[in-house]
Amino acid sequence: MPGRIDGRRALITGGAGGLGAACARALAAQGAHVIVADRDGTAAAALATEVGGEAWEVDLLDTGALESLTLDVDILLNNAGIQAISPIQEFDPAAFRRIITLMLEVPFLLIRAALPHMYAQNHGRIINISSIHGLRASAFKSAYVSAKHGLEGLSKVTALEGGPNGVTSNCVNPGYVRTPLVEGQIADQARTHGIAPEQVLSDVMLARNAIKRLVEPAEVASLVTWLASDQAAMVTGASYTMDGGWTA
Repeated sequence: MPGRIDGRRALITGGAGGLGAACARALAAQGAHVIVADRDGTAAAALATEVGGEAWEVDLLDTGALESLTLDVDILLNNAGIQAISPIQEFDPAAFRRIITLMLEVPFLLIRAALPHMYAQNHGRIINISSIHGLRASAFKSAYVSAKHGLEGLSKVTALEGGPNGVTSNCVNPGYVRTPLVEGQIADQARTHGIAPEQVLSDVMLARNAIKRLVEPAEVASLVTWLASDQAAMVTGASYTMDGGWTA
């Protein structure tokens, strides 16, 4: 079982639903004070009330507002993400930039805002929700794959710089997780590949898996909680796959 993290302040982006909400509940259960950051302020407030934390309604795509931000948090979970699927020659450049901004530039800005406090107390945990697509590519996902590969590099640089200051930085790399984002992808994949939606899971998403099911959000949250604990103090610069054997 992960060690308790009583009194630690944990910020979770995209925290109001899906994987973020599962992580919020798991971290709160181990004693963390959770800050639920989400553009849906109503959902963020509801979850914050449930876990005894606080809500931060924020549009993370307003990166200018993040450049002067300071964060007094002990745990930063970069989780917010979006997806768009299209062949490269048809990929909307604005959509490409939006994904890179939210899933690479925003984590950089939040890490930048959090490190001074973490360095001052000689303790911190940066946890980045990456993906199998941070390690492998798939067709039609040029923006998502690029963002996640970049996040892997950012996480490793953070680990090297943060290590002497008591800060660890790691990536969690799940396969397809049972979240609204993935459910939305099923329709997109069906349209792109010209197959029925019910074929997408078996023929596309889980085709390489040894275990033929989606990852559950609570499973990812359990790994996140361990990485946030003192038990993981020597774990940094790592990428943890949770993919049912896809990359075996």
